[in-house]
Amino acid sequence: MSTAAPRIVGVMLAAGAARRMGQPKQLLVIDGRPLVRRAAEQALAAPIAELIVVTGAAASAVEDALAGLAVRCVFNPEYALGQSTSLRVGVMAVPLPYDALLLLLGDQPFVDPSVVVRLIAAWRAGAGAIVAPGYAGQRGTPVLFDRTVVPELLSVRGDQGARAVIATDPARVAVVPIDDPRAAVDIDTRDDYLRWGGT
Repeated sequence: MSTAAPRIVGVMLAAGAARRMGQPKQLLVIDGRPLVRRAAEQALAAPIAELIVVTGAAASAVEDALAGLAVRCVFNPEYALGQSTSLRVGVMAVPLPYDALLLLLGDQPFVDPSVVVRLIAAWRAGAGAIVAPGYAGQRGTPVLFDRTVVPELLSVRGDQGARAVIATDPARVAVVPIDDPRAAVDIDTRDDYLRWGGT
């Protein structure tokens, strides 16, 4: 790989209707900021060239929550058909050329930029074409995909993200241990929200 800094584009999925929560969870507020804004701010502090945010449910409100940030929002009109549709919209929006894609979630507000730095370092060192964090022994997100793997993300169907692509060939997947339990947190339920600072 070249010694020049690679061009890495972030794709953040923030289109879900959050049926379990009963309201768009990406707009829930922790410490005075919506979850999606916190997640985007953390991503933008990492060494990525661009951040694309895929919107769907409550798209206008999500865009308002991101106002002033250097993000590009793309709308997924089929968001109700499952996460794979947002994944495809995000991948198709990634501008050429790029070296890798970083897949993030809009309901993970505590992913420190240092996590992304470590994923990138492992990828640049040749650890794997897919690099994910490991939280207490469990593989998590965000996940870095080498550009050679990214086209496979377009084949994912149904209400799932990139898990099927990751599972295709474990030999090409590297897991970087991350000793930060907050980084693994995603807000899925009202209890999660209250536990991590919501009111």
